[in-house]
Amino acid sequence: MARDRDVQGFHDRAANLLKDRELLTAIQSMRRRLVEVGPERVRADGDFERVSLPNLDGDALRDLLVAENAQTVIEVGLAYGSSALAIGEALISQGHQDAKHVVIDAYQHQFHNAGWEAIASAGLTDLCLLLAERSQLALPRLVTEGFIADAAFVDGSHVFHNVFVDLYFLRELVRPGGLIVLDDCQWLSVATAVRYFEVNTGWTSQVISQPTRLRAFRLPDPRVEVSFERFKAFTIDSSP
Repeated sequence: MARDRDVQGFHDRAANLLKDRELLTAIQSMRRRLVEVGPERVRADGDFERVSLPNLDGDALRDLLVAENAQTVIEVGLAYGSSALAIGEALISQGHQDAKHVVIDAYQHQFHNAGWEAIASAGLTDLCLLLAERSQLALPRLVTEGFIADAAFVDGSHVFHNVFVDLYFLRELVRPGGLIVLDDCQWLSVATAVRYFEVNTGWTSQVISQPTRLRAFRLPDPRVEVSFERFKAFTIDSSP
C-alpha cells in the first residue's frame, strides 16, 4: 500500500510538473505577443508603450521574485498586464502549488479589460484574484482579513498621498523581511512617498543585478515601530 501511494505521488508530481511547464510556455508566449503585437485594444495611440512595464523590466521583476522565493504577491495596478504576466511567470516557474497573486485595479475597464484578458489568455485565472477597486480601500480590507504576502509590486496611482497610503498598508501586509518593488520612482511624488519609509521605518534599498527603472526595498525583520519623537526629516533630489 505504501509503495502504491509512493507511485501515485510520483505520477501526481509528474503531472503537476508537466502542467506547470505548459503554463509557463503559455505565459512566456503571451509576454512575447504583448511585446511584438501589443494588446488588441488600447485607450489611445501610444498608450501601451507609455503605460506598460517594458519587457526587460518585467524580466527584472520576475528575477527578483524568483530570488525571493515569493509564493504570494500583491500587485497594485494592472493596466495592460505586462507586469502581471512577469509575476505569474515567477510564481509558476518555482512550482509553488499554493501560489497566490492578488491584483488590485479599479480602472481595468478603462483599459478595455486588456490586462485581465492577457492573464486569462496565459491561463493564469486560477492563480490570480482581481480586486476591481481602489487600492487605498482594498489594501486595508486585506489587512483586516489577515492576508500576508511575501512581496508586492506597486505601479498604481502616482499621486503622492495615494502612493503613501498604498505603501503604509503594504508595510502591514508584506511579511517582515519581505520585498516591495516599485516602478516610476523617477517621479518626485513616488520617490518622496517611499523615501519616508526608507528613512523612518527601516526599509533598505536592494541592489538589482540588471539595468532597470525598478527599485526594490527590503522590509526590516523584525518590523520597526516608529516613534513620533524620533521622526527623521528628509530631502530627496528633485532635479530632472
